[in-house]
Amino acid sequence: MDSIDLRLIDLLRENARSSYAELARKVGLSAPAVHERVGKLETAGTIRGYRADVDHEAIGLGVTALIGIIEDSGADTDDVLAAVRAMPEVESCYFMAGVESYQLTVRVGTIAELEQLIVRINRTPGVASTRTAIALSTKWENRPQPGLG
Repeated sequence: MDSIDLRLIDLLRENARSSYAELARKVGLSAPAVHERVGKLETAGTIRGYRADVDHEAIGLGVTALIGIIEDSGADTDDVLAAVRAMPEVESCYFMAGVESYQLTVRVGTIAELEQLIVRINRTPGVASTRTAIALSTKWENRPQPGLG
C-alpha cells in the first residue's frame, strides 16, 4: 500500500460516493487506474464496505448507550459473543483490556427499550454483570482520520 492508496482511502472515508473521475483528479491518476486500485483495496479487505451516515434520531434510534459486559469466570466467550451478535440493537462490540470483557455501542428508540436490552444482556449465560453509560448527545462519530495519505 502506497501513499496514493492511503489518499484514496482518506478521500473515500470523507465521501464514499465520490466518482472514480473525481478521485482520479484528486490523486493525479486516470479514472481506470483509480478503479483498479480501489478494486484491489476491496479485494484485499482493506475497504470492507460503504455505508450511509444517518441521523439516528430521525430513524427512531435516538438513544445511544455504551454497555460494558463483565463475563463470569466460567463463561464461554464464543457463546456470549454469539448472543450479543444476534441482538440487532448492538452496533459495535470491542474486546477490552481491564475489568470489562466487552464494550458495546447500542442504539434504541427509548429508555424503556434500553432497559429491556440491558435485562436481556444480563440474562445471557456467561454475563456476570453490565455497566451502562447513556450518551446525552453525539458531538461526532466515525470521523475520518485526516492525513493518512
